[in-house]
Amino acid sequence: MELPFDSEGEEVDVKRIKSTQIVCLAAFLLVASLVVSCTSGMRLNTQEARYSEDAGTYRVILFGCNFNNDLETIAFLDKRGDKYDFEPYAADFKFKIKGVPAKEALKVAEEFVNCNTSFLQVQTYGIIGPNGEILGYEVRPLYEPLAYGDQDVLLTDYWLKDDKVVIKIRLKPSVERMLQRGGGDKDRGR
Repeated sequence: MELPFDSEGEEVDVKRIKSTQIVCLAAFLLVASLVVSCTSGMRLNTQEARYSEDAGTYRVILFGCNFNNDLETIAFLDKRGDKYDFEPYAADFKFKIKGVPAKEALKVAEEFVNCNTSFLQVQTYGIIGPNGEILGYEVRPLYEPLAYGDQDVLLTDYWLKDDKVVIKIRLKPSVERMLQRGGGDKDRGR
């Protein structure tokens, strides 16, 4: 049996190459399983909805607005006393939570998301549960399209995990790239 040689005529240790490939594959599978375990649960969808609550109390989750023109800014309305609690997947300093009567909750959220000089208007979405019911609301800022190349700059994902609605928030990749290149609103505070 001939041993394989590399381009310089040196013997190649096939067993060593195979064991390296096995270690790399095992590491990849471990990382993939960790990623899946972090996002396991049922993915929830949103749909445009009109907020019409007038009874009860809401946990108003105010995410972002940590500096002038912070684009990772959004608010969530989580009805108190229901089966599910909303939980942002972020460091505690990125958000704050207030208990607010239902009649005032939307106003508090709308005022909060207006912390950018390019703010245009608010868009409200219902976060839809597994049985088609609205579990809560997302209050999202829209911006002047010329400032960031898009009115809507955020991506949000909702995952139902046990009795929690886990919320992941990030900038759209196109907006992130524009900001890294120095584009966007010049007064954005970065």
